[in-house]
Amino acid sequence: MEKKQLCQLVMNSLLFLLVITHSYMGLLTFLPTITPLINLQNIPNSKQTLVSTHAQTNQTSSSRIPRLAYSISGTKGDLESLWRTLRAIYHPRNVYVVHLDLESPNSEREELASRIKNDKIFAKMGNVHVIVKANMVTYRGPTMISNTLHACAVLLKKSKDWDWFINLSSSDYPLVTQDDILHIFSSLPRNLNFVDHTSRLGWKEMHRARPLIIDPGLYLSEKSNVYWVTQSRELPTAFKLFTGSAWMVLSREFVYYCVLGYDNLPRTLLMYYTNFISSSEGYFQTVICNAPKFTQTIVNHDLHFIQWDWPPKQHPRTLTLADKSKMIGSNVPFARKFRHNDPVLDRIDVELLGWRNESFVPGGWCEGSPNCSEVGDSTRLKPGKGAGRLARLMYRIVKSRKSRGNQCT
Repeated sequence: MEKKQLCQLVMNSLLFLLVITHSYMGLLTFLPTITPLINLQNIPNSKQTLVSTHAQTNQTSSSRIPRLAYSISGTKGDLESLWRTLRAIYHPRNVYVVHLDLESPNSEREELASRIKNDKIFAKMGNVHVIVKANMVTYRGPTMISNTLHACAVLLKKSKDWDWFINLSSSDYPLVTQDDILHIFSSLPRNLNFVDHTSRLGWKEMHRARPLIIDPGLYLSEKSNVYWVTQSRELPTAFKLFTGSAWMVLSREFVYYCVLGYDNLPRTLLMYYTNFISSSEGYFQTVICNAPKFTQTIVNHDLHFIQWDWPPKQHPRTLTLADKSKMIGSNVPFARKFRHNDPVLDRIDVELLGWRNESFVPGGWCEGSPNCSEVGDSTRLKPGKGAGRLARLMYRIVKSRKSRGNQCT
């Protein structure tokens, strides 16, 4: 009887050790995903930032540092604004596509290509690409989607190892450094998609979804307004419509899905949105929310600070120095839209980016190089206060996503 009890005790002990070991290994596997939430739990009640314990670059594993793919677009007169935004968000780990549309004069497009070709850093890294054959973009029509998908396709072709796609315009500007963004995104699952969206169309049902338009940008070489068709249409029943912001941060997997369209949904919706007014505010939202594979990857936020007038117009209100405090308090990495060389941009450069508008925004990759004139170790990050602000935002919106479950309702 004693031998039987001893044997049972040994078996129970082994089973207990097995369970503990399995749980411990599972925790190690899950730890990278929950690390940002653990680090951020006390941030709302503390002045310390996420980077207080990660201030040194070498504490961020180089294998976990993501690569971002940017598209920056502009039109006639936007050359200098686009150039300033490009240098403000440049990092040697990332890849960039820049585009001045067909309305821009040839002289501006040629000047942009010449600047990029002759820049020593760009030439060395080879990660900034110009769309030479410009597209005609009517900003209320489907050519906006076409232009974004074109940029996605070019980025997929030029680089095979980026993680997120971010579309910006020449009137966008960063509120944190690239080191801040890369540091915080290092702890996020790579399948997340930051897409502002809703299925509650409201006034957009009558003014966006039902009207039919024809976009001359699809077949004319000169820009003109869209044509309105007198007949309207019913809402679709084969899929559900969603609307939201035209600015987003998309995972590489979702971008690949949209460009390849291997189950035909992206292609079908592209045809549907051909006659849709302001289609850039709904195409990607409708695709991702009707594709079951991606509905659990959405974070309902576009990571932009935007101020709208009421009733809303096609474009948001222009930001000024009076909006600076709200911009910083929003904790977002980008804001729009700005006038060219508005004084608020100079304040952002000095106070938030630590930049004197010479060469590039400084970071760990060019530490020790005067005016970031040389490329050092691109895996060396030097996050600052912006990382703490961005961390607080990520904690709030990612936690909200988990508590809500399916975002597409």
